[in-house]
Amino acid sequence: MIVPAPTARAGALERYEAVIGIEVHCQVRTASKMFCACAVPHPDAAPNTHTCPVCLGLPGTLPTINRRAVEHVLATGAAIGATAPVTTRWDRKNYFYPDLPKGYQISQYDLPLAANGSLTFDTSEGPVTIGITRAHLEEDTAKLVHAAGPDGGRLSLVDFNRSSVPLMEIVTEPDIRTAEQARRYAEELRLLLRAIDVSDAEMENGQMRVEANVSLRLRGTEPFGIRTEVKNMNSFRAVERAIDHEIERQAAALDAGETLRQETRGWDDAKGVTYLMRVKESSDDYRYFPEPDLPPLHLDAAWLAAIRAALPELPGARRARYRDQLGLSPYDAAVIVADETMASAFEALRAAGPDLPAKELANFVSGDYGRVAKGTSARTAAGLVGRADAASLVHVLREVLAGRLSRPNAKEVVALHVTSGRPAVELIADRGFAQISDAGALGAVLDDVLAANPAAVADYRAGKAQAAGYLVGQVMKATRGQANAALVQAALRERLAGGAMEPR
Repeated sequence: MIVPAPTARAGALERYEAVIGIEVHCQVRTASKMFCACAVPHPDAAPNTHTCPVCLGLPGTLPTINRRAVEHVLATGAAIGATAPVTTRWDRKNYFYPDLPKGYQISQYDLPLAANGSLTFDTSEGPVTIGITRAHLEEDTAKLVHAAGPDGGRLSLVDFNRSSVPLMEIVTEPDIRTAEQARRYAEELRLLLRAIDVSDAEMENGQMRVEANVSLRLRGTEPFGIRTEVKNMNSFRAVERAIDHEIERQAAALDAGETLRQETRGWDDAKGVTYLMRVKESSDDYRYFPEPDLPPLHLDAAWLAAIRAALPELPGARRARYRDQLGLSPYDAAVIVADETMASAFEALRAAGPDLPAKELANFVSGDYGRVAKGTSARTAAGLVGRADAASLVHVLREVLAGRLSRPNAKEVVALHVTSGRPAVELIADRGFAQISDAGALGAVLDDVLAANPAAVADYRAGKAQAAGYLVGQVMKATRGQANAALVQAALRERLAGGAMEPR
């Protein structure tokens, strides 16, 4: 039984406390696979075109360790403040499934590459810190493709391209209490992984897979309830929706006197419900034992120090710097940092125009520049989109702030500059984009617009304030966007307050 979400959620969380842990499987960015020399395939690669005897698990083959993949996990551990062991090893996780060619997965069990870290992020209720139990390295499985067979029956195919691609598994403590916290944790972790260049972490391409362990306990009690693992959440919105639904489902079952069992459930995004996949296994079911074909790995202190020293500024530290040193609002700081394109542009423009107000730079980067950047994939060496140059972008903003270039014209100049690479000063001159800020020059245009739009004038005087916006738009159109919008608004209000317009 599913009670309507708002009522059920409020009631469930009044009676019960949710205890949530998140497991993230993330494909780390490497050229080759985890234990062989096969290239990591593009998601659109033809099936079974990136395989070899090692990743197919053929008899007599031996794995070798991908050093870069290990360094990525160590860098992640350093970024979350985790500890690394002096020596680690690989383990065999045994289970039988069509996507596992060897009948076991090479993973890590009791000696992960990173342990006891944490991640802090903002939510609607304030900052939250979540403990991270471990981050370890393992190989991915193959991909099962289910389709209709030639006889109309069900057909399952196996694509081994993904087999042995390096995966990092990151597991939290059961510290999360709401679906919003779970979503924000996943978003912040993705941002961190991209910032330290460990992974693209694109959920839509399967590079980041989020699973949640959800249980309920009566408020004021300590023992954990029976947990359910939720899979198949393919977006951050799905993470929040699925956990909200699972809280409601478990609360309804407990209220009805049912006994919950430990199980794995999938998320159906279209129906907005979870469904039973299988009864949940425990670690004992996997019969872990040390991988005999790989030696223990000794983590040299100098190696770890070099990895830590190479870390860039982390997202949380950058948000704090933007707030505390540059005076940006928490919202503006979060918007800029959340988008690598905007963050790199903000830094480049600050370097080119250190005297410009940070707030104006942030607005320009997220507004005029950000709109163009969304549709542009190419990047310059400075991290700007297209053929953009920081000096030209700063010139555009200076002209706007000085009142010599209108906002609409600035948007056009930015778009032209990004695609052509021509200096902004030339583009402004070629198009005659000198802003009209003379009241006398605007007077005739204003009178023409008001005379041509008597209905809008009547609407404004009848109390329809939105009519003024329409009239301002007509003036901007008549002046090719060159009119000073603030001056136009003031002049219009003055004229409209003066009674009937005299015909010209």
